[in-house]
Amino acid sequence: MKTFTCSCGQALFFDNSVCLRCQAKLGFCPVCYSISPLQAQADGLWRCGHADCGARLALCHNYHAYNVCNRCVVVSDEGVGETYCDCCRYNHTIPDLSVPGNMEKWCRLEAAKRRLFYDLDLLGLPRGTRADGFSPPLSFDFKADDIPASDMWRTAGDEERVYTGHSKGHITINIREADEVERIFPFDIIPRIIAGHEWHQIESGLIQRTEALNCFIHDIYHDQHILKDGVVPSDKVLGATSYRAVCQGLEPPRGVWCHVTGTDLVRDQDGAFYVLEDNLRCPSGVSYLLANRQILKRSFPNVFQASAVRPVVDYASRLLATLKLLAADMTDDPVVAVLTPGIFNSAYFEHTYLAQQMGVELVEGSDLVVDQGNVCMRTTKGLQRVHVLYRRIDDDFIDPLTFRSDSVLGVPGLFEAYRNGRVALANAPGTGVADDKVIYTYVPEMIRYYLKQDPILPNVPTYMCDEPEDQKYVLAHLDQLVVKSANESGGYGMLIGPDASASERTAFAERIRAQPRNYIALPVLSLSRVPVITPNGFEGRHVDLRPYILYGENINVLPGGLTRVALRKGSLVVNSSQGGGSKDTWVLSEPEGGASC
Repeated sequence: MKTFTCSCGQALFFDNSVCLRCQAKLGFCPVCYSISPLQAQADGLWRCGHADCGARLALCHNYHAYNVCNRCVVVSDEGVGETYCDCCRYNHTIPDLSVPGNMEKWCRLEAAKRRLFYDLDLLGLPRGTRADGFSPPLSFDFKADDIPASDMWRTAGDEERVYTGHSKGHITINIREADEVERIFPFDIIPRIIAGHEWHQIESGLIQRTEALNCFIHDIYHDQHILKDGVVPSDKVLGATSYRAVCQGLEPPRGVWCHVTGTDLVRDQDGAFYVLEDNLRCPSGVSYLLANRQILKRSFPNVFQASAVRPVVDYASRLLATLKLLAADMTDDPVVAVLTPGIFNSAYFEHTYLAQQMGVELVEGSDLVVDQGNVCMRTTKGLQRVHVLYRRIDDDFIDPLTFRSDSVLGVPGLFEAYRNGRVALANAPGTGVADDKVIYTYVPEMIRYYLKQDPILPNVPTYMCDEPEDQKYVLAHLDQLVVKSANESGGYGMLIGPDASASERTAFAERIRAQPRNYIALPVLSLSRVPVITPNGFEGRHVDLRPYILYGENINVLPGGLTRVALRKGSLVVNSSQGGGSKDTWVLSEPEGGASC
């Protein structure tokens, strides 16, 4: 963010309201568009202290009343017009400020909103007003859950829980989002149950799919047979933002690229499971699966024994064995560490949880250094070599010498050490190309090409927006489709056509025309529903399923998975970032003889 200068010479920052050197009151002047010292006037108003401006100003109502804003409004010859600044006037609802802590959280969210509008203005982008052609215009609700903190474990009703999200130009933000470290991921105690014979098909299909994807990643970074044979168009792969040319010729340990995979499945109204997307870069969520199981086992120990639920408790030991296997050629006693971006990452709980469960170190990029070609960890006893890194950082940020030069999360020289076989990384760099949602459409063909088999788990029918006929159909039926960005995740970069406003569909249509390669479209599936507890009793909510696959000596699928549930009635969006919750997933053992449960 740009810095500014006080008349006394002190550097000023975007959120400052007082100069630390001369103690002058500061405010953002909309005329000179800068943080400026303010000069008090006899009539209770202010003037911008910059000599080349001198605009006559009044403090925004939220500045003088609550001190959550630092912007001013221009006073004309007729007097004060607007009471609120050009950021605060977008507010439709503010939180109950009588509740302890709400003021501080609202203040943080207002600061983030001011930065958003500042960046939009600098980029020349519209703010979503009626004058910009938006109907309805942009507005914000800042709200808090109407439920005691002690009851946050239960599935609240829609009248109690506030969901962060947007609809028809209206953005609702739960002020809990202002807590930069802690996030609540709602858990519903009614388990999702999958019969043994159903799981057998899922497991077989995931093993098949993971093997084919690994073959594909290895092929495109080597001989590219699948591209030369025209099974997958070259431009789709080589033009993917997640394709890494620098990985060409890489030889990962044991020829495995995707050591940990999370594959999203949905069940349609026909009862069949479909693959919605593959996650091979840094799939998250397994810690919630394990935590969910711990909660239910402690609460209902006898139920597990009576129901023959397959265990998931050995996941951490399986993961550690998979990671250690990568260093088998380096040492008999490898040092393993989990590489995290840090405490402000939304999956930091998972990073700490897995490191603790495996009994390994949790490190950030600043804890590591490449010394004489080896990756070493700084300790109180000096440098200690690390043989395997389970990295939870995307390719772009792992090494500023090879990928993004502005990254402060990675380790300079890490990629070269990996290329030279001095450290192992899981997952291997470059696996993100198989995450691309356009590449996803070709996975059934990959299975047939590499394995000479028919796919066990089908894809959801998909329209590719860079195909002229598909694009024509998508643009004509946006109100009936779900459109996804090829490289976004977490429910972002997505349009749910039936729930979107006409202006949102129009804006998305322009994006598709501008970057057709970046979008795919799918029909709106009738996702299966399972019961959840609400204040009104049991009600059905839509769910998906993310099983986790480890690729070590063999491909192993954890029996279960993270069931994500759309807690809002009627919603199809299950992502935790969009107000979703989770359930424990029980896979039942098949009776002797293989009969179905």
